[in-house]
Amino acid sequence: MIINRREISKIMIVMAAFVATLNACDSNGSNANEYYTDADFSTVKKIDAHAHIMSVNHVLLEQAKADNFELISLNCEVPGYPPIDSQQYYAIQQKLSYPEEFNYLTTFETATRFQPGWAERQLDYLKKSFANGAIGIKVWKNIGMTIKDKDSNFIMIDNPMFDTIFNYLEQHHIPVCGHIGEPKACWMPLDEMTTNNDRSYFADHPEYHMYLHPEYPSYEAQIQSRDQLLEKHPNMRFVGAHLGSLEWSVDEMAKRLDKFPNMALDCAERVGHVQYQTIREWQKVHDFFMNYQDRIIYGTDLEEWDSDNSDTLKKKAHDLWMRDWRYFTSGDSLQSPLVNAKFMGLKLPKAVVDKIFYKNAVKWYLTK
Repeated sequence: MIINRREISKIMIVMAAFVATLNACDSNGSNANEYYTDADFSTVKKIDAHAHIMSVNHVLLEQAKADNFELISLNCEVPGYPPIDSQQYYAIQQKLSYPEEFNYLTTFETATRFQPGWAERQLDYLKKSFANGAIGIKVWKNIGMTIKDKDSNFIMIDNPMFDTIFNYLEQHHIPVCGHIGEPKACWMPLDEMTTNNDRSYFADHPEYHMYLHPEYPSYEAQIQSRDQLLEKHPNMRFVGAHLGSLEWSVDEMAKRLDKFPNMALDCAERVGHVQYQTIREWQKVHDFFMNYQDRIIYGTDLEEWDSDNSDTLKKKAHDLWMRDWRYFTSGDSLQSPLVNAKFMGLKLPKAVVDKIFYKNAVKWYLTK
């Protein structure tokens, strides 16, 4: 049989396409085009959905723009932070300068909780915040771990005093980010904690190290109060900050996500806990992110203050974002300052990474 030049050319084109397909597959037979690499980091749109900007400077946003990130800054009633009015001022200034790259969550104060009309005043403040561009609210762990009622009982997040606020938020589909409780390690001695950042934080903040304060509500009481809040407000869009304080177990996270369909989780300051689980149970952790890919939101808990050195803050942000990107995108053996052993990256497909790093934040915070 004689094959003419045109037929040979067609055969060569088909063979070249076949070889290209083989070359695009990794050692596991997966298509390499399904996954991102380090080279894709700055080209892919991303959102850091958990930051705190206490400044009119734009250092963090400058780095975010360079790394193709948008930021969501969370106002909250934290000792040592500026008053919430000042936090809102900073947020509005950032929004004016970076309207496409910046959004913020507002909050309410509890210091005047014993004064008549407290709930109505807080709701009025929140409504004004929304009119000024806030996309939701943040509640912090002082509810459940610090503030008390007139009988010196701790006020938990499901307390009826908050019903006026949460009823309004639920009815108007306004998202709530809740940092309720702490990592379970908070109730352990320092030398039994699994991540280095927990050991460092609770060594520096013994007032929040519940192992030293057995008279405070337990870890289980904190989680129960949050769950009871969600049972009271089943249609409220709720993002559990810091993996919902369930960071120690992907199984526990999955249980809550199954139970509460309007709940998502952000991973700010808790990636180390997931990496720790990855050391021993890579497949389980990988499957968790695959199964709940629509419910996980990327965040870091990065802060910016007027006193920050610009170059230092930019490097800190870029290095953290890059380190987390590698954990979610690569299948390499990795190391982190958060845990004291090597672990494998999760190598999640592009579509899943896009949800965790961008689309889920849009869905849960920016979609009405």
